[in-house]
Amino acid sequence: MPLCFIEPQDAIRVIAESVGREARRQLLGEVVRAWVDEIPEAQLTLHYQKAIDDLDEHDLSMLAAWHASLEVGQPVANRAFLVGVFPSLGEHRREALKIAAGFRGDEAFDAGVAEEQAMETVLPRLSRARCEALAQECVELYLWDRLGSDN
Repeated sequence: MPLCFIEPQDAIRVIAESVGREARRQLLGEVVRAWVDEIPEAQLTLHYQKAIDDLDEHDLSMLAAWHASLEVGQPVANRAFLVGVFPSLGEHRREALKIAAGFRGDEAFDAGVAEEQAMETVLPRLSRARCEALAQECVELYLWDRLGSDN
């Protein structure tokens, strides 16, 4: 029987504060991907639209290129096209949202938006099971960071 003296969400926060910049960036990406996995199907389009609303032209182009790899038609790097084609992505909708949210998260990270703010927004929305799995990934990331990454 494992002993646990800290809640998984708190463990994730502590680890995020204990690792270098690159590991924090990766950790934040894992948190965002976990959040996307937990979004109810009915809310995916809304969250996708919010994610792409803040993307710049470069990120929109990269997202359109990803759409092209799925052969859903001739992609156009604009918000209206990307939102319009989103329902037709079927099983790939979550992946599209993860990519869009990842671009948005990278921009926030680069702009200096505190990871703590992102954690406060996302972690409470995750199930306990998802937080436990994410905490395990964070421990592995912590070890990677401490055992010699070029951070």
